Amino acid sequence: MSLLAIDPLGTDGLWWKPLLIMLIKVVVIFVVALVATMLMIWGERKVVSGMHNRIGPNKAGPFGILQSLADGIKAFFKETFTPAKSDPFIYKLAPYLMFVPAFLIWSVIPLGGDFSNGKDGTVTLFGETTRLQLADPPIGILLVLALSSIAVYGVMLAGWSSGSKYPLLGAVRGSAQMISYEAALGLSLAAVLISSGTLSTAGIVQAQNSIADWNIIATGIVPFVIFLIATTAELNRPPFDLVEAEQELVSGFNTEYGGISFALFFLAEFMNLITMSGIIVTLFLGGPQPIVVRGTDIFAWAGPVGGTIWFVLKLLVFLYMYIWFRATLPRLRYDQLMDLGWKVLIPISLGWFLLLAALRQFSPNGDAVDSIRVTLISVAVAAVAIGLFMAALRVSRNHRTVDALEPEQEGAPV
Repeated sequence: MSLLAIDPLGTDGLWWKPLLIMLIKVVVIFVVALVATMLMIWGERKVVSGMHNRIGPNKAGPFGILQSLADGIKAFFKETFTPAKSDPFIYKLAPYLMFVPAFLIWSVIPLGGDFSNGKDGTVTLFGETTRLQLADPPIGILLVLALSSIAVYGVMLAGWSSGSKYPLLGAVRGSAQMISYEAALGLSLAAVLISSGTLSTAGIVQAQNSIADWNIIATGIVPFVIFLIATTAELNRPPFDLVEAEQELVSGFNTEYGGISFALFFLAEFMNLITMSGIIVTLFLGGPQPIVVRGTDIFAWAGPVGGTIWFVLKLLVFLYMYIWFRATLPRLRYDQLMDLGWKVLIPISLGWFLLLAALRQFSPNGDAVDSIRVTLISVAVAAVAIGLFMAALRVSRNHRTVDALEPEQEGAPV
């Protein structure tokens, strides 16, 4: 019964009404996630075409809004195939390893609720107290990290099981890219956990009771920027879309896929985009928390649904930003991508996390003198660490230069 306590509905046992409410929430999340993904595909094509001075989809339905549905139906009825040199079971399993986790992450994202004035976000539906999220486990954020990491296996296994060199190269790129940016993402997330003091997604939203308490401000903006960049790389979105670099890899890890299998990869990519945007809103922008201006919430008339409206508006900001990235930013080289992850983002996120931890330990009450003292000591330590790091890079670069200029061994052909 303790497992059922992740939702207030389960505290008194599962009778027919709580069970029905839970079933309705599952269906709503499933349908909303699918419809949102289809609209996201259509929206990205329309916005990018507008930025590029093109028309975009305009034939299927009003403004081409049914184009994604038409493409999905076409992919569903296309003939599927399995390459002769592939591993059939792994080849068919890989798309689901990317598609299913994208759905499951939605279960722990608060999609609404009343969090105003320090409330815990619970609402009353059909006489039962519940949350506008499927579940709120005490380790919700760890569940998000675990599920998002499974997508790495989807990319790796898809490339390996295809039995072709180009998908394999795309899979190797994808694994190295995701692993390098996972560390920076985790460290920036740890800064949020220090600020919020809980792993529960609803608890993190509840802790951001005002704009000043939003984690984008409480953590000093730096973890938000690092999390945004690392998430973009994890999602294989431009300018980090080297896993599917068409000019080099003929579409990368999913080159050998077609029909509904390829469509699952495509759906997973866009669904992960919406999912991780929702995670960013939850972690840094208060999730369903309202933006109160002069003591007024413009959506207060909507009750608990007002939180959902705020969540959707914040979500749209990030979705548009990702589309903007795709339309404007050129693709990085692979060495630039790895240098940014290992040599820039990880050191900065680690240093900022240690600074926040030191401030919380030695200046828990926010005393100005203690905060300044801790900050100055941290800056001095960071300066020494950066100096040693740059010296190590310089020595390594000099060694590579010397090795390249060394004359060939005696007796070797010229």
